[in-house]
Amino acid sequence: MKSFSYYVHIPYCVRRCGYCDFNTYTPSELQDGASLEIVSADYIDAVLRELETTPTDEVSTIFFGGGTPSLIPPKDLGRVLTAIRNRNGITDDCEITLEANPDSVTQEKLDGYIAAGFNRISFGMQSNKEHVLKVLDRTHNPENVRKAVDMARAAGFPSISVDLIYGAPGESLSDWASTVKEALSLDIDHISAYALIVEDGTKLAAQIKRGELTMPDDDLMADMYLLVDQQCLQKGMKWYELSNWSKPGHQSRHNITYWKSNNWWGLGPGAHSHIDQKRFWNVKHPTAYKEKVFAGESPIKDSEILSDEQKKSEYIMLAIRMPAGVRKAALTIAQYERTMEYIKSGHIIDLPDAIALTPTGRLIADRITQEMLA
Repeated sequence: MKSFSYYVHIPYCVRRCGYCDFNTYTPSELQDGASLEIVSADYIDAVLRELETTPTDEVSTIFFGGGTPSLIPPKDLGRVLTAIRNRNGITDDCEITLEANPDSVTQEKLDGYIAAGFNRISFGMQSNKEHVLKVLDRTHNPENVRKAVDMARAAGFPSISVDLIYGAPGESLSDWASTVKEALSLDIDHISAYALIVEDGTKLAAQIKRGELTMPDDDLMADMYLLVDQQCLQKGMKWYELSNWSKPGHQSRHNITYWKSNNWWGLGPGAHSHIDQKRFWNVKHPTAYKEKVFAGESPIKDSEILSDEQKKSEYIMLAIRMPAGVRKAALTIAQYERTMEYIKSGHIIDLPDAIALTPTGRLIADRITQEMLA
């Protein structure tokens, strides 16, 4: 039986972060002067309506992302989990993840998420330096991260992760070292560390364009990546994808679903899905999404059928990001030959049946991929 997963999009935030171009909305952006309770009141009903149109395969992972899913009460997110259980069934070891802002949880709330069926939580930490959080427009108090992690462990979460971002304007290597040290001192099992990408149209992009902020150079970004990689390894966390490290048995199986191009269905506005060789995505705005779903119409905005050639290219792009690397059998002779200079320079390991990246190779993964697919 094929693996099947659900992603559930929660498109609400208290405020928009300066670097964020995700499909998320503050209550006032959706309805002038409205509260979160008002704008999200019938949202779960809409998600449940879309759920009725999806495959009925047994589910191995469920991921609530956003936005800020932890703004929504446990009983409401629990309605979605109950519906999936009753309709599809879930595997005995189904991984059920909640993304959370450290400021938006209480002990009672976390107990409620455990009761609803969640067994993994990922806190947006980003940094423990206030000047970095200010540049990123993050709302949480850095001290609340430790409190949130401790409360989540007390509630009974068996797997806890934190998300970090490096390379913010004004962040030094010592700032980043402090953040990584603090993160690894927490009672966690997993770290995601992403290089900051400045997206067009964001507040941060405008500040950089005006010369108010300056991005760090590539050498500093490389040092930051190697630092988190080394520190995680010393704490018993191994990399299992370019930006992710975990203790044994605590990898995000949901994210591995994406990297292995397994089947998943994204519920909610702007959510993307992938079923066999078809990829499709929903209308982006929550109001348009709800209107379509409640009218009995499909919320799918567009789709594409992936050719065999596209599937092969995507396999290379995704597999190179993981320790097992790319199977040689999946490469043409020309593609394999293009990796030779990187094997000689120590960026790629030439294994008997595959090629895989070394730590320095991971720093230029995109360049290597582009050259292989050229």
